[in-house]
Amino acid sequence: MKSQHRRNFLQKAGLFTASALLSTSVPAWSRNLSKAIAEAGNIPPEKLASDESFWYYVQQSFTSSPAVMDLNNGGVSPAPKTVQDAMKRYYDLSNEAPSYYMWRILDQGREPLRANLARLAGCSAEEIAVNRNASEGLETIIFGLTLKPGDEIVATRQDYPNVVNAYKQREKRDGIKMVWLNLELPIEDEEFLVKKFVGAFTSKTKLVHITHMINWTGQVLPVKKIAAEAHKRGIEVLVDGAHSFAHLTFNINDLGVDYFATSLHKWLYAPIGSGMLYVKKEKIKNVYPMFATADDPLKDDIRKFETLGTRPFYIEQAISKAIEFHEMIGSERKQQRLHYLKNYWMEKVKSLPGVKLRTSFDPRWACAIGCISIEGKEPVELGSFLFEKYKIHTSSFTWENISGVRITPNVFTTTKNLDKLVEAITAFGQKK
Repeated sequence: MKSQHRRNFLQKAGLFTASALLSTSVPAWSRNLSKAIAEAGNIPPEKLASDESFWYYVQQSFTSSPAVMDLNNGGVSPAPKTVQDAMKRYYDLSNEAPSYYMWRILDQGREPLRANLARLAGCSAEEIAVNRNASEGLETIIFGLTLKPGDEIVATRQDYPNVVNAYKQREKRDGIKMVWLNLELPIEDEEFLVKKFVGAFTSKTKLVHITHMINWTGQVLPVKKIAAEAHKRGIEVLVDGAHSFAHLTFNINDLGVDYFATSLHKWLYAPIGSGMLYVKKEKIKNVYPMFATADDPLKDDIRKFETLGTRPFYIEQAISKAIEFHEMIGSERKQQRLHYLKNYWMEKVKSLPGVKLRTSFDPRWACAIGCISIEGKEPVELGSFLFEKYKIHTSSFTWENISGVRITPNVFTTTKNLDKLVEAITAFGQKK
């Protein structure tokens, strides 16, 4: 009776209802979106990518400010209104009686959430742990693997700073050896990239770290082929999927990797502070959790990586609404649109004087993220100009051998927005 009560409550709260987003109880704009999707059913995703009338309805699902053009979605993406509403509903419920509703009610929704994430990821639910972000997932593996002095790890200097620092800390603490590759981006040669990684492997290599989509420029790496070569040599594979999950269309199982971590508040549009860790089933027993468990830390249970203490259940349980939204749009439609938007603005600025693009136009090697620099100008100069003069929010950076302004549109971005971006970049180039 008690479990039935919980199940009924969760169903009412929307944790199990895959069709809730399309119900007649949702706002009119959402119903219009569902109608647009139904009518677009037979249109190829690559053709639909440029159909502004279709994407108008997707854009209405977000509450983006008209005062700021957000083109830094590579950092954090906003959640659509249906996800925001779910999170607020669960937050309000939690505050009615926190220890009851959080621990006895909402906490029971993690298993169906785990199943939903596993379906989306293309793996077993027993291989998915729910956490807070990609850094947490990656560092769980980095610090949780048993390594001894002299063991080698291969990674690139273009990997995410938190990851680089984690490896350096482990190197200093445990005497492992880091082998750093240096990539000149963009690269559109699969054979070259695979050989670059394989050439760094030795008999002492225990782990290779691969960033599926490099955050600075959006470069996509051939994870599957690098992983296959690593496994031939008994080397484990850890993938940073912070920017690829729910952005590119793939299944984790098809990649053939051992560990995969991502942030769900990027391309899945889940609430800020949500992430996911994949650990191949037979590898779970080999990894220590980041936070201590009450029993065997090397037990064969993915849930040991979820021992985080008190956690924001209201954030966690709204992830299922983000999954619904993503699946309603369709992964392939979404990927095609994101790639179209990136190429839209890059094509218009590529011939401007002094412009250098650090991102491929080819869909095999990039998607939404684009990186631009202007000869003779510091990235911060362009970034500041875009915001101060046009209220266009981007990300300026200098990291290793890469510098530029990262520009990342999203499904709520219009081509009119990007026309304004092109106007701004042109004006900056003409500025004395």
